[in-house]
Amino acid sequence: MGHRPCPRGRHGRRTGRIVGRGRAAERLGAAFGPARAGRQTGGGGPAAKAARTVLFMGDSLSAGYGLAASQGWVSLTAERIAKTQPGWRVVNASISGETTAGGAARVAGELQRNKPAVVVIELGANDGLRGLQLAQSRANLERMIQAAQGAKAQVLLIGMRMPPNLGKEYTEGFERNYRELSQKYRTQLLPFLLEPVAMDRAAFQADNLHPIASAQPKLRDHVWTKLGPMLK
Repeated sequence: MGHRPCPRGRHGRRTGRIVGRGRAAERLGAAFGPARAGRQTGGGGPAAKAARTVLFMGDSLSAGYGLAASQGWVSLTAERIAKTQPGWRVVNASISGETTAGGAARVAGELQRNKPAVVVIELGANDGLRGLQLAQSRANLERMIQAAQGAKAQVLLIGMRMPPNLGKEYTEGFERNYRELSQKYRTQLLPFLLEPVAMDRAAFQADNLHPIASAQPKLRDHVWTKLGPMLK
């Protein structure tokens, strides 16, 4: 029960959301319900236009499924960046239910639109839950990494783990994909997003897949160990 990937939803695609600080909290709809487009965090006005951008491309774990917009770990990260890293902003282009194929299809547009200096890729769990061939997931992640690096952005690759019922060969290969791609392209790597909370059932919503609001700061701090040094 230590590995809790997020499932693919049927609705609720969101793109490039920019969330301003102080904005009223908004709730996501029912499971993978309609999402809001264009969410950015990190201040406004002329300074924001010149800010360097961190672009997050993830699934429901990064989109803040089941939480108010201000509660998810990406929003909490954006608040920290606004306070401690002036000159940076966050664009959360995560989509509930996203797959690596969806990310690979969207990455060029997000890069062109946002011109990020850092790209955080948190995808793959929905592929695994559907038993997608590992080679396909790997190729999609590779395409995203290549596109980001081709746009002169640093990459942080965030991994996930699959439950053991999928079989040892699949689960080990799934985890190995992230490690080998990170080594090949010399990206930063966070092997397992949910590591700080994976063994704590009380840290998850009723679906036993998505962390509750009080667990989100732990995810923020976990990701920050890799992301923070990239913003220097």
